[in-house]
Amino acid sequence: MSAAVPNLSQALRTANSGLLVNQRVIDTIAQNVANANTDGYSRKNVILENRSVDGVALGVKISEITRSVDEGLLKSVRLETSELHELTIKNDYFARMQDLFSSPEKNESLSHVIAQFAESIEELVMTPERSLEKAEVVRKAEDITLMLQDMTKGLQELRLQADQELSAIATSINSIVTRVDELNDKIVINAASKQDTTDLKDQRDVKLNELSKYIDMRYFYRSDGDVVVYTASGKTLVETVPPTISHTSAATVSASTTHADGALAGFYFGDASLTTNDGTNDIRDGQAKGLIDIRDSIIPNLQSQLDDLAASLKSNVNQIHNRGVVFPGSQTYNGTRIFTEPTTQSIKLDPTGSVDDVKIVLFDSSGNESVKTTLNTIMTDASFSARGTSNDWHISDVATTMQSWLRNNGASTATVATDSTTGKIAISLNTTSLNLAFRDETASADGSTHSDAEIAYDSNGDGVMDETVTGFSNFFGLNDFFVDEQKDNIWDSDVLANTFTGTATTLTFRDTAGAIGSISIATGQTLTEIAAAINADNTISAKVTANVIPDGSGSRLRISHDNGTNMQVTQANSDTFMSTVGLDVADVRISATINVRSDILLTPSLISTGAVQWDSARGASGQYLMSAADETIVKAIAENLNTNITFKLAGGLTSVAATFAQRAAEIVGNNASLADNNERDSKMQQALTESLEHKQKSAAGVNLDEEMAMLIVFEQAYAAAARCMTTVNNMFEALEKIAA
Repeated sequence: MSAAVPNLSQALRTANSGLLVNQRVIDTIAQNVANANTDGYSRKNVILENRSVDGVALGVKISEITRSVDEGLLKSVRLETSELHELTIKNDYFARMQDLFSSPEKNESLSHVIAQFAESIEELVMTPERSLEKAEVVRKAEDITLMLQDMTKGLQELRLQADQELSAIATSINSIVTRVDELNDKIVINAASKQDTTDLKDQRDVKLNELSKYIDMRYFYRSDGDVVVYTASGKTLVETVPPTISHTSAATVSASTTHADGALAGFYFGDASLTTNDGTNDIRDGQAKGLIDIRDSIIPNLQSQLDDLAASLKSNVNQIHNRGVVFPGSQTYNGTRIFTEPTTQSIKLDPTGSVDDVKIVLFDSSGNESVKTTLNTIMTDASFSARGTSNDWHISDVATTMQSWLRNNGASTATVATDSTTGKIAISLNTTSLNLAFRDETASADGSTHSDAEIAYDSNGDGVMDETVTGFSNFFGLNDFFVDEQKDNIWDSDVLANTFTGTATTLTFRDTAGAIGSISIATGQTLTEIAAAINADNTISAKVTANVIPDGSGSRLRISHDNGTNMQVTQANSDTFMSTVGLDVADVRISATINVRSDILLTPSLISTGAVQWDSARGASGQYLMSAADETIVKAIAENLNTNITFKLAGGLTSVAATFAQRAAEIVGNNASLADNNERDSKMQQALTESLEHKQKSAAGVNLDEEMAMLIVFEQAYAAAARCMTTVNNMFEALEKIAA
């Protein structure tokens, strides 16, 4: 009997272990069934193990509780989810950009509006003296400028929204990584004390899935169950002490606002004061990547295309419009070129051929010549050197000399001067009896061929000509049709390959206060090295900042005055650096501010349809005249609008010869193509992601039929264990009776 009691006790313990284990399994099955439709829940499996001591069987125990999760498949799902959400968030922005750009065939598209402007010019050619047709030209021109302004405003608002969404994403990521870090701690603690961690791991997986929507992520598990999360480029997201993810959104965004120049804050992983923590350009997938692409690449490229189109339209129309003048001449001219130091900046008339001249003519109210001279004549009469031979025609001297001639020839109170605030030249006859006009000619003799004069410009007063412009009136911008009112405070190069290296030169910077400084550029330096050299010079960098700005598949060198002041950038004599890189006053922002000149907008009759004409039969030896029915200028504008011109590389669009309407259609079509491609890619990515998610859920999901079948098995096992315990108890009672 003494041997029987220990054996019965062992049997009781064995039956009890079976009872407890089967109870736990049944509880787990119940949890699986209850959470069959719970998002993020993975089916739990109870792994059983025979329990023995020194080879003696002691029943059953739970080895571990596992999750039905395919980790490899789950990693693939998260990778594809990141890419899907990058494309999806871009779709939202592309849809709104489509509303701004329309499509090429629609009447409200930019290409159609430009074509209508060209048609209105053609109609004016037929009746150049009629005010109705002039008003229509102005209306169609204003349609272009308003559309460019609206498109630019809309694009920059989208960039601001993208920037603000990045801030929200940084906040969301912070919340997620904090929660993952908390779950890590709980999992490690529970695992160390042999407690079940599967539900905690499910919660952590839900957060990791959520994180994958926002940003590309990689991860690995430590042996204690801790997970370490980082981006594909190696930026830490979750570690022992997770870093703070931050992004401060901008208050406003314009076409010249970029991340490359620091105007837009970075996306920081850790201390935002350290530039090394800026991971903006390293993020590869997720909503953050999509928003960064929209803000820093896609929209800026489209904006660059619009600015190039607007700048080309402005310069081409103005070039021709400046050749003419309103009938019978104008009594006021307000130039658009900015002179920072008019007393030292100078021009040279026809520096190469030394024969071009500018006829200056005063007309009466009927368009008949009153008096005439040439620019070369009045300058030499005033004791300045003859055209093309010296550099002493300072802007202020040209203005003073012209003023004296006007006052001596009927306009006694005329003024010609550069405005001390704007730096632009202004001419006012201050009389209603005379009208002023300019005509560029190939020689000084009366009636010489009408052709743009060559004007060389020394912009820094060092005696070296820095720029050559065709057309006297065009140089000063005296009769521009389109204006933009932008300062000369930003200079850009053309779009250059990222592998570009420059030639040796010395760049000099000046503003309204005078010389800022000079910097030597070595042969073979990249744009990045050139920008770094400028910024490293303490004298120059006190006022000027250089950056390399991405544009399409290349980059631009951008030099900005920190105070927004007008400045001049020049190079050493005979150097070719600036012409090679196309460094000039930037076109950026022009779409936002381009307008029809205000007086033309108010009074369309001020459109220059004709030019100063020569009639050899008038008077004793011929005279100049103006005619209200002259269509010379407006005809030339119409021909230019329908002629292929060469557009620069901008925003990823190639340099091509096309009409303005064709280039506008290319811009609109390019936007539509980007939108279509992104939508197609997102649909394909969605199909792939959903397929992987289905496989993952099939592996991790709860099959109710299987669970019910297992429930029956373990219910029977539980009942059997209970029966065993009852039987053993009965045997104990029988033994006690015998012993009694």
